[in-house]
Amino acid sequence: MTTIEATGPAVPSPTGSARFIGPIDAFWVLLVRGALLLVATLGIYRFWLATDIRRYLWANTEIAGDGLEYLGTARELLIGFLTAIAILVPVYAGLFIAALDSGPGGRWVSVIAFVLLAVLGQFAVYRARRYRLTRTMFRGLRFHQTGSGWRYAICAMFWWIMSAVTLGLAYPWGQASLERYKMRNTYYGDLQGRFVGSGARLLLRGLPLWIVTVLPLLIGILVPAFTVDWEAIPDMVKGGGADFGKFEGANPALAAALLLPGLAVAWTLIVGALLYPAFQGIVLKWWVAGLRFGDVTVATRLRKRSVYGVYMRFLWHSLAFGVVVGIVAVILLAAVGGGLTVFDKDGTLGRSTAAEIGMIAATVVVYVAMMLGFSTIFQATVRLGLWRVGFESVELHGLAALDRVKAVAQPSTALGEGLADALNVGGY
Repeated sequence: MTTIEATGPAVPSPTGSARFIGPIDAFWVLLVRGALLLVATLGIYRFWLATDIRRYLWANTEIAGDGLEYLGTARELLIGFLTAIAILVPVYAGLFIAALDSGPGGRWVSVIAFVLLAVLGQFAVYRARRYRLTRTMFRGLRFHQTGSGWRYAICAMFWWIMSAVTLGLAYPWGQASLERYKMRNTYYGDLQGRFVGSGARLLLRGLPLWIVTVLPLLIGILVPAFTVDWEAIPDMVKGGGADFGKFEGANPALAAALLLPGLAVAWTLIVGALLYPAFQGIVLKWWVAGLRFGDVTVATRLRKRSVYGVYMRFLWHSLAFGVVVGIVAVILLAAVGGGLTVFDKDGTLGRSTAAEIGMIAATVVVYVAMMLGFSTIFQATVRLGLWRVGFESVELHGLAALDRVKAVAQPSTALGEGLADALNVGGY
């Protein structure tokens, strides 16, 4: 007799999702209070504001039922910023002194400065990411990052140059290469990360947007370049423009040469702005789906309409804020200007020195209010919105691998964060 052993169904790999549970009103209060304190402290409060924002985002983000925890402090960010300033001041001073040279060397200083600061910026981005990872805890264990910031900076510069030369066509491969480097040097405890996103796949998803946005610009520049008789233009200019009509009649392509590039640039700017949320949605979905930690895989249900919804909220809030600030600005400037007018000796109406100072002060107040207001709206709508829709679209598989992780990470210094802040390339 043959014995048949009964086998049960295969045990599915544990799965989970992520969600954001933070109240939006609390985030608005945090940002508005932070904006007011930024004004009161002349910007010094930004280290505390950045820390509060991260604590809010981390604490209200749950992954498979467990929340994140941010362990960084504002004091660390302040020390990192001061250290970065101590490093950058001699660099800036040396570049300034070198720029005073009127010889050939002096003319190259601006180019060298641009390249140097660009490399430093990418180095700062990588080191700032290391700081944030080592200050992030999940299930009692820290993340951390290895790798060389200088190697990342050189690779990033290479890919940005290639993207510029190819009008963006090399961007997908550049992003894939940089993400692979970052993720294979990223660890959750002793669990190594990796990135499996393909540059070719990102190109195929974004190619229709490139065709609609960039190709018309390319055509608008190349067509006049090869159709206009450019050699005849200097003769026309020497004639004082008197032969312009004759030249245009003999060479109808001149009208297109003058009109087509402008139309192409306008088309690219308008269509690019309209399609940017779609592009950002494509990149975000591609990036999230490519993340791996050991046997843990990530899938996403992110839709481009969710990203468009985020930007529509930004536009609506910005429009309402702009109208209110515009009305207040008109009333304020009118009150200051009208309240401080005086009569000159000849009886004509004029303005005193106090009025001029008052107008300048009122203009500065309006400008600062607008900049802080739009920045607050952007953070409360776009940055928070993308964070929320990004996490809430995530599905995690193979979570059993997280139960075997061991702690090995050590905190990193905040120098990278300081450099990123000083070079204005920082982020969450």
